[in-house]
Amino acid sequence: MTSATKKKIGIGLGILVVLLGVALGVFLFKRQELLDYALQQVKAKVERKYPVALTLGTARFTALNTVRIDGMSMVPTATPTDTLLQARQMTVSLSVRSLFAGRPVFSNLEIKDAQLTARKNARADNYSFLYKKKGAAPTVPRDTTKGVNYGLLANQLLEASFDNMPEEADFRNFLVTYDSPRHRARITMPRLSIEDGDISGQLTAVVDSVENRVGVQGHIEPGDYALNAEVFGLNRRPVVLPYVLRRYGARVQFDTLRMSLTDKDLDDEELTVRGTASAANFIVNHPKLSDRDVRFPRGGIEFVARLGQAFAALDKGTKVTLNRMDFFPVVSIRKLPVNERVVGKMINGVRRRSETLAGLQVKADVESAETAANTFFEALPEGMFNTLEGMQGEGTLTYRLHLNLDMNRLDSLEFNSGLTPKNFRISRFGRENLNKLNEDFPYTAYNDKGDSIKTFTVGPSNPEFTPYSDIPNYLKGAIMTAEDPRFMSHKGFMEKAFVKSAIQNIKEKRFARGGSTISMQLVKNVFLTRQKTVTRKIEEALIVWLIENTRLVSKERMFEVYLNIIEWGPKVYGVHEASRFYFDKQPSNLNLSESLYLASIIPRPKRYQASFNQYGEMRSSARYFHRLIADLMERKGMISEGERQSVSYNLSFPGRAHGSIFRAVRPDTTRTTFAADSTQFEPLNLIDLLGGESPDAGVNTNTTPPAETTPPKP
Repeated sequence: MTSATKKKIGIGLGILVVLLGVALGVFLFKRQELLDYALQQVKAKVERKYPVALTLGTARFTALNTVRIDGMSMVPTATPTDTLLQARQMTVSLSVRSLFAGRPVFSNLEIKDAQLTARKNARADNYSFLYKKKGAAPTVPRDTTKGVNYGLLANQLLEASFDNMPEEADFRNFLVTYDSPRHRARITMPRLSIEDGDISGQLTAVVDSVENRVGVQGHIEPGDYALNAEVFGLNRRPVVLPYVLRRYGARVQFDTLRMSLTDKDLDDEELTVRGTASAANFIVNHPKLSDRDVRFPRGGIEFVARLGQAFAALDKGTKVTLNRMDFFPVVSIRKLPVNERVVGKMINGVRRRSETLAGLQVKADVESAETAANTFFEALPEGMFNTLEGMQGEGTLTYRLHLNLDMNRLDSLEFNSGLTPKNFRISRFGRENLNKLNEDFPYTAYNDKGDSIKTFTVGPSNPEFTPYSDIPNYLKGAIMTAEDPRFMSHKGFMEKAFVKSAIQNIKEKRFARGGSTISMQLVKNVFLTRQKTVTRKIEEALIVWLIENTRLVSKERMFEVYLNIIEWGPKVYGVHEASRFYFDKQPSNLNLSESLYLASIIPRPKRYQASFNQYGEMRSSARYFHRLIADLMERKGMISEGERQSVSYNLSFPGRAHGSIFRAVRPDTTRTTFAADSTQFEPLNLIDLLGGESPDAGVNTNTTPPAETTPPKP
């Protein structure tokens, strides 16, 4: 390189340095003016986008491209006295190049001592404009004939959340409060930072008096609407969901919740969202669900969710995992226009409670993968199947469920649920030895409050035990006809009877009809509590399935145990004691009329005397039951025509029950008719009982008394 060339390079570099120096000098001289202009641009842009008044405090450079703003507030123009957001201090990085170009670009946002105050009353709120597009209707359009479009609503919320999320941010001492007529929330965040999309922070949230201290960490890509996040309780304390506790009275908690959003697509006003969610030590507690915590140690979902006009769905491709057992649900929930004619027919006193469900349509099809027996038992939630904890087996099991519920057409309900075994057998029992039904075992009877009444042995070692062979055919036939006509042939369940019971229970919003088979009643009495909870019913069904489908106990033995333990009056248990209590005879000597009476009081044994009026005359409702069951027994060949004609409604009770049934009264010579009936039996389903050669429903036990009806006159 020649000296002339070197000289030219030196001159060029010198000129460049001078120019940079001049530019820096101009920038330093003009930067405050440029900064004020830039902030005016920001203020104008925000106020064009949202109906707010943005006020920025004194701003100055604290470094070459770092700006500090002392004070900021955002006030909705609709409520000028209601500040939505304010901060004591903000620090941002400002691109010098963008500043000269007149399009300021800010990054690395740091906010100290900020407060977001959201309020809502019956007429308006001060925050919904954040997720409403300018010029759009105040809310997602509501069509009373079609319902809310949840897809558009969810899309607005997602876009508002992601579009307003800064790429770099550091919030310190951030307070968020929310007040409405129904809810109050206060969230304190000592620090929450976002750096290169990585999120980390801690917060204390008090929502509707439920306090949680949680940590948050994850990663966000706002431009791709992608998120991976983890929420966990601090100091080894669980996170409790507050809204569910107040709204439904259920405690739902977890130690760690992981969630991700991988994709969203809005097409033809339907939103499809894909992602995952999983929880560690997920616990649910509700008195109608279970009398104890129901715990899912490990569980997760890979979801394909679709939302649209008045509906939400989990589409094909969704997978739910409990421990190592996989389920594949396809579920849709749709809000249809309310059929006022149907709502108007709701039973008196429950219409208001039923209106929230009227018009709801739920469809669900769930299928599990073919699962090893031990994996299946390990996947059962803790606290839900206590009797089976520790059970092991061989072979595989596959679960399937189908549900189609339309609240506008309840009678069209479709439901079936079942396990399909393959080379399945039980290799070890759990907490309870289900095989004890084949042996002598101690049985403890409890009242409805859970207090023990008496304990006695069920088996030949008990002198009061009545073997199957000593039970008269009259009594066997009467009970099976009334309680479970297909007991000897079904495998523990009668789907049609269950569906009919479910329809009635939904209509009345209570356990009005049980729909239990004799197998289910036996399992409930021997292995389970008397509490009416969802988990107890599910556990009962699974135990029945195991006993019936592995042929663990013969039908004769099941019926034998059933008749020797069920309640037949106040503190009267078993057929031997019942025969003595009412008729002062051995069970083998019971006649047809006596057997019909014993069968009639099984649903409500404590009201045994209510079959008669104060003069000891059988009421018409009781006569109707006797006549109908006897007719069915004759039709099925259980009794002859002559035996049917021998049925008497004038029973004598030489046993201890005599005094409570025949009460001493002064004769009324003016009385010419029976006293009005005050007791109504559960009406028999004549379609089930008379509609075919294989009836599949009868009188349902363990029910509350039905609404008053007038039975046919004798």
